[in-house]
Amino acid sequence: MNFLEQYNYWIVIILMMSGFYIVIAHGNLIKKLIGLTVFQTSVFILYISMSKITGGTAPILNEVYKVYSNPLPHVLILTAIVVGIATTALGLALVVRIKEAYGSVEEDIIQEKDLQQEGTDE
Repeated sequence: MNFLEQYNYWIVIILMMSGFYIVIAHGNLIKKLIGLTVFQTSVFILYISMSKITGGTAPILNEVYKVYSNPLPHVLILTAIVVGIATTALGLALVVRIKEAYGSVEEDIIQEKDLQQEGTDE
């Protein structure tokens, strides 16, 4: 088996690791949301790649077709894309509220302000 024949899996690995790196390495909340979206997209590509059957057709009953592809994984991914967009929108709305409350979207600054508030409350 040639490694170049499985290029979609290499793309999944690259996207997954880059999204994971973005989430871990950056303190900016918007960059973290972008990293999560890239990671999520790599999972979609992986799931669709695994469900593809070479030579498979839509499940139409006919004597000509012998190999069928299951449409369920593609439908589930379509639903997951919609849920992912809604989740990203919610995350961005929370980032806007955090920006209004703390004046920043950087994790370090937000944690410092929280620690300062705890020190003044005692």
